[in-house]
Amino acid sequence: MYNHMLDTFIAVADCGSFTKAAERLYISPTAVMKQMNSLENHLEIKLVERTPSGVRVTAAGAVIYQDAKFMIDYSRKSIAGARAAMHAGDTTFCIGTSLLNPAKPFMDLWYRVNRDFPDYKLHLVTFEDNHDGILTEIEQLGKKFDFLIGVCDSKAWLSRCKFLALGRYKKMVAVSREHRLAGKERINIEDLHGETLMMVEQGDSGVNDFLRNDLNMNHPQITIEDTPPFYDLSVFNRCAETGNVLLTIECWQEVHPGLVSIPVNWDYSIPYGLLYSLKASEDVLRFVETVQRLQHCSIRYSS
Repeated sequence: MYNHMLDTFIAVADCGSFTKAAERLYISPTAVMKQMNSLENHLEIKLVERTPSGVRVTAAGAVIYQDAKFMIDYSRKSIAGARAAMHAGDTTFCIGTSLLNPAKPFMDLWYRVNRDFPDYKLHLVTFEDNHDGILTEIEQLGKKFDFLIGVCDSKAWLSRCKFLALGRYKKMVAVSREHRLAGKERINIEDLHGETLMMVEQGDSGVNDFLRNDLNMNHPQITIEDTPPFYDLSVFNRCAETGNVLLTIECWQEVHPGLVSIPVNWDYSIPYGLLYSLKASEDVLRFVETVQRLQHCSIRYSS
């Protein structure tokens, strides 16, 4: 509902620099400048001006800046409310789906338990894997959608929702198709010596923090570059553009056509599963309990 170039303007205003804003947004400085020019032409307002010390917001830009964050937040809440109202009277589970958190694993699970929910339908709701806005999406569980299914080892995520683990995905690395490692079927950690490894900044993921400590202590030949705390497509684009190595997982092998994913000889993995509201409705809780019973039965039969 709002012009997404406002996100770029907010980053430029906060950073005071096109280059720093580009680093925050994980796009090129040229792309930032093009978006700013397009936004100014669209509004017919000069929002920023260059100075010897960087970029400064104009008086007119300051007015837009003050209201932009409110407009963005209000727009997201309005859309979420409208979608919830559309399905309020239905016996429907709304399932979030995105490029990095697709609904397919939920669909596979649904066809194993749907006989217990004969009157229910599924409604897929798309959302963006935006590293600046993903926590807002998580907070929409119970409103915009009933379930997400995806990778979750994030303290920030787990403070905003409940999580039922369904399995684990192996940690891998991704490189551009021109990279020296691209042709290998499997690598050792030592093959990454001399490379720059992109991974989420420290503090939010226990698995990633443990891996980082291992690399720092035992493989100082690997340079670590912090990414935002949550991946989005811009992180994969940066990997492809810079020639760096990206820490990734096995379910993301098809995310970026310019990258290839390679297994590593290590034991690192990360859990994935159902995410649902801290104040989940009765039918959502009944679905979770059904899945838990299915898990217990599978464990019993395999023992």
